[in-house]
Amino acid sequence: QVQLVESGGGLVQAGGSLGLSCAASGSFRRINAMAWYRQAPGKQRELVASITDDGSTNYVDSVKGRFTISRDNAKNTVYLQMNSLKPEDTAVYYCKVGYVRGFSNRDSWGQGTQVTVSS
Repeated sequence: QVQLVESGGGLVQAGGSLGLSCAASGSFRRINAMAWYRQAPGKQRELVASITDDGSTNYVDSVKGRFTISRDNAKNTVYLQMNSLKPEDTAVYYCKVGYVRGFSNRDSWGQGTQVTVSS
């Protein structure tokens, strides 16, 4: 299995910045795509940003130009830099990592970290 440890959430005023990180450890052959999701109270979990193993990125429209996803393959870590934060960005943020173990593709989820943006 792959264990994910998230860090970096917190409380910030609107217009501020926060950075999240998610480190993967455990038994796997390789890490594939990595992603950040978020879930606000009363809403469904949504994909915020993703990054493939070759560095291609994708963002939900609402965060384009404000958030940046990146990864450090040597550290098996994915990051999310969040700038110009808005109150509507308030949510629990989860990382998801796709990995290969044996000959199977699997996913692992982080425990979630709270991001609160005050107006």
